[in-house]
Amino acid sequence: MDGEYEIKKAYASILESDFERAIEWFERAVRLDPDNAAYHYKLSVTYARSNKLGKAIEHARTAANLHPDNESYSYHAGTLEAKQLLQDAEKYIDGHTQPHLAVDLLKQALLLDPLLIEAYLLLAVAYGELEEFGPALQAAKDAVKLDPQHVEANRLFEQYREKLKRYLRS
Repeated sequence: MDGEYEIKKAYASILESDFERAIEWFERAVRLDPDNAAYHYKLSVTYARSNKLGKAIEHARTAANLHPDNESYSYHAGTLEAKQLLQDAEKYIDGHTQPHLAVDLLKQALLLDPLLIEAYLLLAVAYGELEEFGPALQAAKDAVKLDPQHVEANRLFEQYREKLKRYLRS
């Protein structure tokens, strides 16, 4: 058995919006053909859609390792890892405990996924908590470049522009 039947059943489950069942079918396909990078990739995408980021990253990495010349697999793994870093960084911001650690994680996330606007926004906030208004302004500006209509990005840009002005005058 090669897993093709299970893949078809997984897609049928997706069409029925039964993502948990789709995961079960994709997992069966992976068990039948554990060296099939495409199966791991498809399972990863379905885990990600189901907000199971840890499992999604695990299978995305496996797909990328099994087929290292496939840029889509590597990119997918990177974007998922960036989301995980973003979630980890949020913990340091929400608790106002260690924004400098959040900055480090967010920089790593942006290296993996330079289009992750949420990372730029959180980076602006982290720098703001550190009272580093120049870098906070730059992070907000980068977010605005990605989405000029983004309300929060524009609000943060204006907020840190004003804070930097006041800081430079004092």
